[in-house]
Amino acid sequence: MNTPGDNMVKKYSLSTLKLAFAGAALLVGAFAHAQGYPNKPIRMVIPYTPGGSIDTVGRLVADQLQRQLGQPIVIDNAPGASGFVGAMHVKKAKPDGYTLLFNASSQAYLPLVVAKKTYDAQRDFTPVGQIGYVPLIVAVNNDVPAKTMGEFVQLAKANPNKYTWATSGLGTTSHLSEEMVNRALGLQMEIVAYKGAVPQLTDVIGGHVSAAISPMPGVAPFVQGGRLRPLAVTSKVRVPSMPDVPTLSEAGMPGFELLSWYGIWGPADLPADITNRLNSEIAKAVDAPSLKAKFAELSFVPVKSSPAQFKQLIADDLAKIGKAVKDAGIRIDF
Repeated sequence: MNTPGDNMVKKYSLSTLKLAFAGAALLVGAFAHAQGYPNKPIRMVIPYTPGGSIDTVGRLVADQLQRQLGQPIVIDNAPGASGFVGAMHVKKAKPDGYTLLFNASSQAYLPLVVAKKTYDAQRDFTPVGQIGYVPLIVAVNNDVPAKTMGEFVQLAKANPNKYTWATSGLGTTSHLSEEMVNRALGLQMEIVAYKGAVPQLTDVIGGHVSAAISPMPGVAPFVQGGRLRPLAVTSKVRVPSMPDVPTLSEAGMPGFELLSWYGIWGPADLPADITNRLNSEIAKAVDAPSLKAKFAELSFVPVKSSPAQFKQLIADDLAKIGKAVKDAGIRIDF
């Protein structure tokens, strides 16, 4: 004879079994999802013009990843509004792993400096993985009669508004570093914005703009070719490939460091299994000997990080740079 308690036990047991089967089905589904990804080409949006630092590194990474994943990765350069245009393409994309964003730290910084609402750097995207980081170079065109950062500062102070900066885009690491140098050293140098590092550096080389602070992968070939003169780097220590170039910290801004770090994002709500699969492949890619050799040529330091670590890096940098932006009163409109 069954008691009410026996019936409750049976019902409870059935409910537990149903929950267990449901959980197992979800796990199997997620595993199958990850195993089936990718089964078609992936679009990687780079929100700047071809040929700049972000584009150079992004293409190297995409080439290695497509070999590992067995599917083409199609690069989509979508410049405009300091990376905002390309970022919005990814923000609005379906979170299925077939539209990714390759960008630098400016992806996080842009909303800090733009007067109108753009996007939320933390809520509107899924951090997949950091790729690495690189210092920036302070460089001038060959017509500027300054061989050191100290000489350049003296020239700029003696001739207010004569000398100008070129930036790869408003809200970028290039722009923020130029603003910080202006304020820290008391320079009155206008900042002229471009849609990427290639037009930025082209105009500096041509003498239309006096100077730029830009990531090493884009600047280094022009420095090595004698078309730009390096005055300083933005890292805490000197760069091994340019040991004679002092740091900004040595050249009048004690303790200064601002690096440009690169990474891959997906739209918000990118499934965890796809995020983790991509992150695992990124870790393999930055360890590939051929890619490491190319990174070394660019003075690019590769990094392996989990999605959680990349997310924390973004949060930490937003707090640090956010304070610097607020203290300097940097605000822009497109």
